[in-house]
Amino acid sequence: MNLFIIALGAFLLGSVPTGYLVARAKGIDIRQHGSGNIGATNVFRTLGKPLGILVFVVDALKGFAAVWLASRFGGGSDWSGIIAAVAAIAGHNYTPWLGFKGGKGIATSAGVLIALMPWAVLAIALVWFAVFFATRYVSLASTSAAAALPAAVGALWFYGCGGSAPLLGFSVLIAALAIWRHRSNIERLMAGTEHRFDRKPSP
Repeated sequence: MNLFIIALGAFLLGSVPTGYLVARAKGIDIRQHGSGNIGATNVFRTLGKPLGILVFVVDALKGFAAVWLASRFGGGSDWSGIIAAVAAIAGHNYTPWLGFKGGKGIATSAGVLIALMPWAVLAIALVWFAVFFATRYVSLASTSAAAALPAAVGALWFYGCGGSAPLLGFSVLIAALAIWRHRSNIERLMAGTEHRFDRKPSP
């Protein structure tokens, strides 16, 4: 029952549609602009840098808070934090407040990873920035970082720096989910029609 409460609470926390609410406060339905996604990247492109950063930070805080609260009140085991992490990401990606259509989970995943394994975040952040500045594709940077996550966690575990079997399994799960959520971007990348960050998408 305790784990069920953790999962439910984390799901509801993750389900808060930050990008949608921020855009609505400006009189805009973010789902009708740019890529149609409610995540930070589309808010950044549609409403500008300050609001895009705000959405990214709040979405990351949702994930961090869910894991921190679960670890504090759920006995401190890896499993309570992992369950909260998966539930928070699922809540963000499939928010019930918008017909179970949410974001792609990158910012929320970053938040849960900072709470669970900050050294892994540093490693994949380096991958993200390297790919982004080389290509200017946010989607390619995000999927590359996701793909690198299990390797980073496995290396930490191998060298005794904080990894574990549950965390490695979790990293594979959320990496696969992040890549799956970017499947339309991957199709556009392969077709050569994906938008670079420094180009405004067509209406």
